Amino acid sequence: MYVSRTLEAFVETATKQFPVLLVTGARQVGKTTLLLHLGQDKRPYVTLDDPLALSLARQDPPLFLQRFQPPVLIDEIQYAPELLPYIKMAVDKTREPGLFWLTGSQQFHLMKGVSESLAGRVAVVNLLGLSRRELAGLTHVRKPFLPDPDEIRDRIGVGGNLPLKDLYRLIWRGAFPALAIYDAVDRDLFYSSYVQTYLQRDVRDLARVGDELAFLRFLRAAAARTAQLLNLTDLSRDADIAVNTAKNWLSILQTSGIAYLLEPYHTNVTNRLVKTPKLYILDTGLCAYLTEWSSPETLEAGAMSGASLETWIMAEILKSYWHNGRQAPFYFYRDKDLKEIDLLIVRDGTIYPLEFKKSASPGTNDVRHFHTLERLKMPIGPGGVICLAEQSLPLSSSTISIPVAAI
Repeated sequence: MYVSRTLEAFVETATKQFPVLLVTGARQVGKTTLLLHLGQDKRPYVTLDDPLALSLARQDPPLFLQRFQPPVLIDEIQYAPELLPYIKMAVDKTREPGLFWLTGSQQFHLMKGVSESLAGRVAVVNLLGLSRRELAGLTHVRKPFLPDPDEIRDRIGVGGNLPLKDLYRLIWRGAFPALAIYDAVDRDLFYSSYVQTYLQRDVRDLARVGDELAFLRFLRAAAARTAQLLNLTDLSRDADIAVNTAKNWLSILQTSGIAYLLEPYHTNVTNRLVKTPKLYILDTGLCAYLTEWSSPETLEAGAMSGASLETWIMAEILKSYWHNGRQAPFYFYRDKDLKEIDLLIVRDGTIYPLEFKKSASPGTNDVRHFHTLERLKMPIGPGGVICLAEQSLPLSSSTISIPVAAI
């Protein structure tokens, strides 16, 4: 069963403008399924997971491109960077749009040689797992999230309700299409296989990990710290590895679309702002599996309940930008007086502040730190508290409560 993705509209637009389109993201988020659906039978498909195709791509790139002529979809391009200069030459011969669709399980800017080969010729987009709106068939609502009261009202009107039990089932099960669409798929078996495959394929290729148990400890330690300030010293200690190793492995989680680092907002106006990023594991189901929560009920009642909810909200808002082909202008605020704001969306020179709370009745106390943004001397737009309330109500003259169903 195919679920329509928000990114479809951007893929079609980018294909009309750029010779090359690259869709990046973690394994199993639906990159290939999306492009096969949009391409139908209009372009041949080849995957570099196929050892024979990979061997040809590495040893004789010109012959590979003769055999698989554009328009073509090439899957897992990171395994054969040797192809990229030849793709560039093929593109430069005609300059026609839509020649190559590529997918990769590693972020574009970290692929060796890609930026030099395809600069100015490629549109790059990031795909995450299914958003709640995609699962609900609301892909026609394509605006990136902003806490504007009118937009929130519209989002609530089409978003329906999201009871606590259903919300934590979404969080616990995760957003990988195989799990999100098919209830019959065993969740623990899926993630067990996913972690093993991830260790054996992507991680070995990137880092040549010798001690798989140490990397698994690192994965679990990172998952336990989702929605927290990154402390590499503590992370490395819990995984029993060197700090430099932890730093390298964390970059691999980012490269592979598993982790996201939210940077702190800082300017030259004040030197009192914390400069350490926050760590998020982008799929909450994988995060819950790695931290060994056995059911949605135990997760909701447990110590990671709030962090899991914050991670899910962050990922959903991130999807609303990435799945529309937009960069995510996201930051958080924290100063040395421990005043913190969970998310700042900086758009068109205006800051939109947001707090995330596991509460059905937020109050003015939850937005008490928003006034500290005045020291940044930038326009402050509407803000709010994303929470478990069933309706949106004013908290102050410029802030509102925002039900989770609105994101």
